[in-house]
Amino acid sequence: MKSEIRKISVAIPIYNEQENVPILVEKLKEVLEGMGYEWEIVFGDNASNDGSFEILKELHEGDRRIKVVRLSKNFGQTGSLSAALDHASGDVIITMDGDLQNDPADIPLFLDKIKEGYDIVSGWRYERKDPLTKRVPSKIYNWLASKLTGVKLHDFGCTFKTMRREVVKNLRLYGEMHRYIEALASEMGVRIAEIKVRHYPRKHGKTKYGASRILKGFLDLLTVKFLLSYSTRPLHLFGIPGLILTALGVITGGYLTFQWFMGASIWGRPLLLLAILLVIVGVQFVALGLLAEIIARSYYESTGKKIYYVKEILD
Repeated sequence: MKSEIRKISVAIPIYNEQENVPILVEKLKEVLEGMGYEWEIVFGDNASNDGSFEILKELHEGDRRIKVVRLSKNFGQTGSLSAALDHASGDVIITMDGDLQNDPADIPLFLDKIKEGYDIVSGWRYERKDPLTKRVPSKIYNWLASKLTGVKLHDFGCTFKTMRREVVKNLRLYGEMHRYIEALASEMGVRIAEIKVRHYPRKHGKTKYGASRILKGFLDLLTVKFLLSYSTRPLHLFGIPGLILTALGVITGGYLTFQWFMGASIWGRPLLLLAILLVIVGVQFVALGLLAEIIARSYYESTGKKIYYVKEILD
C-alpha cells in the first residue's frame, strides 16, 4: 500500500560544487518551505577538494535539516547518490544534481504526479542546455536504453526524479547504474511517469561528463539488460545458443560421417574442424549456463532475497 506523504527528502550527489551549493540550498528551502511538508536535504559529498564540504558543514550547523554524508574518497556519482539515498528518511525522495542545471521550482510538479499514484516520476530535460557533444550521444543512448530495457523514457540520464520510499529501499545501485533507476525498479512492477522539466546551462564549476562515461554507461546498460531478463534464469541466456551451436555441430558431423561411409575422405577438411569446434563451444556454453544457474540459486538462498516483490497483502 502506498504510504501517505508526510516528509520529503531531497538527495543530492555533489563533487566540487562550492559555488553552486549555497545558491541551490537557498532555492530549495524557498520551495520546500511553501509545500507544507516536513523536509530535509541530504548531500552525498564525493570527497570534494574545493571547499564544498566546509560550506556544507556551515549550512548544516545553521539548519539541522540539511544533512551531509561525506565519503572517504571519490566513489563516482552512483556512490555519492547511494550514500544520500541511504541516509534519506522521507516518504518521498527527490534526487537532483548539485550544479544548478535543475530547477527546484519543478519539485511540486513531481509531487503532483506522485499523488496520482505513480511510484517513480522521472524528469525529461526536453530543452536541454548542454553542448551538442553531450546531447547527440545522449539521444542515441536513450533510444538504445529504451529498446533494451523496455522502459519508455526520453531521458534516462536525468538525475532529477522522485521516488517513493518503498522503491528506494529495494534499490541496489552499483557502477554507473544511477541512470538506470527506472529500469532496475521496473522489475518491482512500479508505475513510472515522466514529466518535462526545465534545464539551465552550467554557470559555475566544471562538468564531470567525459567520453569514458559513455562507454561505462553502455556496459552498465548490458548489465541491466541481463539483470532484468536473466538474473533468475541465466541458463536460458547461455543454454539456448549452446544447444543451437551443439546441434549445428552434430548436424555437420553427421553429414561428414555420411560422406565418410560413402567413401569420401573427410580428414583435414575445414568442415570437420568446424563441426568439432561447434560442439565444443556449444557444450561450454551449456556448462557456463549451468554454473551461472548454480551461482544464482546460491545467491538467492544465502541472502534470503526473494525473486518477487510484494505490493500489498490483505490478511
